[in-house]
Amino acid sequence: MADFSLTTLFVVPVGNTLPSSGSTQNLTAGQVGIFLNDYTVATAGNIAAAPYFYVAQGRTNTYLQGSKRSDKIAGCVTGAACKSNVTEWYKSNGCATAVNQVTDVVDFTVKPGEIVTLTLRGFSSYLETLYFNGFTRSVTVNAPCLGCGDDPCTDVDVPQLIDELILKLESRAPGDNPDNIYLSDFYQFQRLGNNQSAFLRITGKPLTKYGQPCDVAAFPWEYDRFYFRTFIFSGPATTADFIVDDPCNRVATPVIRQRSNYPVGTSAEVQQLEKNFYSYQAGYLKHLYRMGGYNENFESWVTDGQIYDLYYIRFNEYNRSEYQWGDYIYEDSMVIIAVPSNQTSGIEAILEAALGPVAGDTSCITTTSTTTTVWPSTSTTTTLIP
Repeated sequence: MADFSLTTLFVVPVGNTLPSSGSTQNLTAGQVGIFLNDYTVATAGNIAAAPYFYVAQGRTNTYLQGSKRSDKIAGCVTGAACKSNVTEWYKSNGCATAVNQVTDVVDFTVKPGEIVTLTLRGFSSYLETLYFNGFTRSVTVNAPCLGCGDDPCTDVDVPQLIDELILKLESRAPGDNPDNIYLSDFYQFQRLGNNQSAFLRITGKPLTKYGQPCDVAAFPWEYDRFYFRTFIFSGPATTADFIVDDPCNRVATPVIRQRSNYPVGTSAEVQQLEKNFYSYQAGYLKHLYRMGGYNENFESWVTDGQIYDLYYIRFNEYNRSEYQWGDYIYEDSMVIIAVPSNQTSGIEAILEAALGPVAGDTSCITTTSTTTTVWPSTSTTTTLIP
């Protein structure tokens, strides 16, 4: 669904000091503060009693424009009797590193000598520009017999089967043809366990970081992640359906232990937000040009390498009488405040005093990879594909 909110972005500079006196016109360049309805400084102790408040930031270029300021935001922490125009209030915690997908292939039910094929289908923004339905590769092996002396052999040597699959998966074709993309460029393969309950773990590798353009009109951030789907079945490689495999010839069960995700709150992402919402920020000269000299109103307060927590406040007009009937869609407003993750306490305390406790996502997920055969402690995910 499209978001038609009029959005104002405030990027809090590293080392920002909340004002303790003065008004919005006293803000220094880049300084962010929160102010009451009479433009005096808001604190955690006085903001709840104010009918509404503003978020404001000082500008470098003040010619024909004052400090950047949000519209009127009215919180409600005292009950239904107070007047609030806020419809959403939440926080996104910054996470510098994205987690990678982890899939375990478990519960092998293979007969000795049976042909086993493992198919991997990998997806990312760039991969899908090269391959329809993902980067697809299959490897095929014959299931080895467990050396137990039985004649005829009835059991498969599962660890050896997994090792043979890994050998094929990590094999490289000769030559340096640009089209010769290796599975090991995107995956890590390992066997966990040394007995018949051993399983194959497939871990996606981090994506290569894209080149960053110097052009202010270019996009420094692309939302991309690498994820994959796993199929394992009896018989030779075929043009297996790209969504599901044949349930009649599965010989093991792929279980997704961890979904890949995106980094959140990185400096490149916040720089992209500055460009996306630039036209809402400037009083004039609202277009971005490739020659920096034409972008006198564009200001970036992002510090490269810094991780930011993002606060979102969506709200309607404070005075409902300003909503007049018409055959158009009412537009609400959105304020996004990007705060360096290590200096959120002051701003968050004031906002929570006005709006109540902020609903935030969980802390960053971290993954420790291993190449040993130690049994892992993992749990399955309930997130839907992809």
